[in-house]
Amino acid sequence: MARKLKIFRTAIGFHDAYVAAPSRKAALEAWGANADLFARGMAEEVTDDALTAEPLAHPGEVIKRTRGNMAAHIAALPKAAAPSRKGKKAKPTPPEPRPSRDALGQAEDALAAAEKSHEAARRDLAAREAALRRERSALEQRIETEQARLEDERKREEARYRRALDAWRG
Repeated sequence: MARKLKIFRTAIGFHDAYVAAPSRKAALEAWGANADLFARGMAEEVTDDALTAEPLAHPGEVIKRTRGNMAAHIAALPKAAAPSRKGKKAKPTPPEPRPSRDALGQAEDALAAAEKSHEAARRDLAAREAALRRERSALEQRIETEQARLEDERKREEARYRRALDAWRG
């Protein structure tokens, strides 16, 4: 035995959506709702015979009916959007001026100047490092030459000492 159908209604834009369904859950599914519209007070059961005839003729199908008339819809609009009664068109609000790019340009210029300065400092440091490497290399060469000369002199003096010692011993 089929369950008795009930008629449910919810507002969708300028329309009321009616559906004949066996339960609230089935009505929500027919509307494609993902929230409980009944708990939120946005949907209700309808018992008026004038409103139930068409949904009962098409069970499970969503029936839309325009709510109110054009005058009621226009009256519900905000005053700024409502058309003038004198036939004049409302003046459109002028668009806001384009934002200024000055601050962005200054920030980009400052960044470019900083990058140029940093690159110059890096080049200067690289030149100083190269000069220090050359200076160190020259120093190492002088040290090596001086140590070799002093070692040769020590060896000559050692040989002279040993000869003098041998001569002294007899």
